[in-house]
Amino acid sequence: MADLHWTMPIARWTSISTAGVPGVEALDPMVRRRLSRLSRLALQAACDCADVTGALRVVFASRHGELARTTTILDAIQAGEPVSPTAFSLSVLNAVTGIFGIARRDRSPATAVAAGHETLGYALLEAFCQYETSSVSPVLLVHAHEPADTVYGDVGDDPQSGGIAILVDATAPAGYLTCDVAIDSANDSPAAGSVEADTQSAAVRHCLAERVATTWRGGDAYWRWSWHDRAA
Repeated sequence: MADLHWTMPIARWTSISTAGVPGVEALDPMVRRRLSRLSRLALQAACDCADVTGALRVVFASRHGELARTTTILDAIQAGEPVSPTAFSLSVLNAVTGIFGIARRDRSPATAVAAGHETLGYALLEAFCQYETSSVSPVLLVHAHEPADTVYGDVGDDPQSGGIAILVDATAPAGYLTCDVAIDSANDSPAAGSVEADTQSAAVRHCLAERVATTWRGGDAYWRWSWHDRAA
């Protein structure tokens, strides 16, 4: 795989990182009461960021997805108990995009991405590719994370729950996010002047909030994000 480099216009972004459970007041109460914590994180971030009328494509990303709900379903099967049809329908990775589209009455395409430790990075690439291919409507990237249950072993390298939403739109950009991926550079040092973060989500948040270059090292590559203000 070759090195990657792209720049995407960012209209706005929002981030949620809390020990509480987001209220998602924009959704109908009957819908809210069925949502998992992961879905609430994703949908609250999406609602806060998507101040857009009309068509809005969505890229939803989550490393583990609705793993907690799936675990509950598996526990019920093991115990010989009936499985809730609602729980089953909401356990798939793209359930959040369906709920969001229904709430907005928007039939625009939606994509779901899961790529291990690099989920957010590749979701950013997917959002960029979609917008670069067609800029007729904005693309909303939504990333949500919940740590996996310990029943699945030691996967606690990212123990913080959180959600982030980024609106890709060149019609009124606040600035531009540049992403660089240097393959086979795991033993290299971060670029001079950049900050190194422990996780991809922490790196992207830091870059957007502080507007400084931020780096994250994966298993076989360095990911680097930098912010550029819109020209006056």
